[in-house]
Amino acid sequence: MKINVDRARCTGHAMCFAQAPDLFPLDDDGFSIADGKEVPAGEEKRAQLGVFACPERAITLSDT
Repeated sequence: MKINVDRARCTGHAMCFAQAPDLFPLDDDGFSIADGKEVPAGEEKRAQLGVFACPERAITLSDT
């Protein structure tokens, strides 16, 4: 499973980071840099929590 971040929609609320900081790292300006990051086995639920926490719906998960 891979994390996809639409950088054009991300506004830097960091709600994903609050749910799973190791899965959703931020740049120096507070924007997610998790795009393309593989979700480790067993961490899928935490990744989903980060997706659901995003108020802009800028984050999705994909199987590839």
